[in-house]
Amino acid sequence: MFGELMSIFINSSEAFVTNEIDLIMSGVSERCMCGSLMLILRRELDQTQFSNYYTDIEYNRNFDGDIKTMINDNMEVSNITCDLIVHSRGLLPHDNLIAIEMKRNTHPETEKNKDRIRLRALTKATNDSETYSVDGRVLPQHVCGYIVGIFYEINIVERIVDIEYYQAGDLYGSYRRRL
Repeated sequence: MFGELMSIFINSSEAFVTNEIDLIMSGVSERCMCGSLMLILRRELDQTQFSNYYTDIEYNRNFDGDIKTMINDNMEVSNITCDLIVHSRGLLPHDNLIAIEMKRNTHPETEKNKDRIRLRALTKATNDSETYSVDGRVLPQHVCGYIVGIFYEINIVERIVDIEYYQAGDLYGSYRRRL
């Protein structure tokens, strides 16, 4: 599943930077860029086995309406709102597929690192049923189990996108693309 989701994201990212270069270079907000990426990602998903999943910007609720939370490596609980996610909104056995955090390079490194920590926590899978549930039958107390986490950093001055991929709580790889 990881490989297919990575392929979907890479195709979407390539279409985004190719077709939306004017938008990216205009300096619009990250939320606006995520909206554009969301539409492209949605079209890509529609051609796959994941067509019944949703793409949502800044989605922060569980199926029952509670605010989504996570636990970081220090066992601290915090509310989470990812820039863009692919999930089933709690309707399918494997709810969480892709979590994306987008930042401009001009953000402080501390803010970027918070996103990286979030992606590591969200992509962790654990057997601790008191803390996490990703079985699709019980709503999670804290969210985890995303198959792919993506940190997407845009530098419009140098015309570069740096992408980091997270899997199972760890940095899986990175990629640099010129705009």
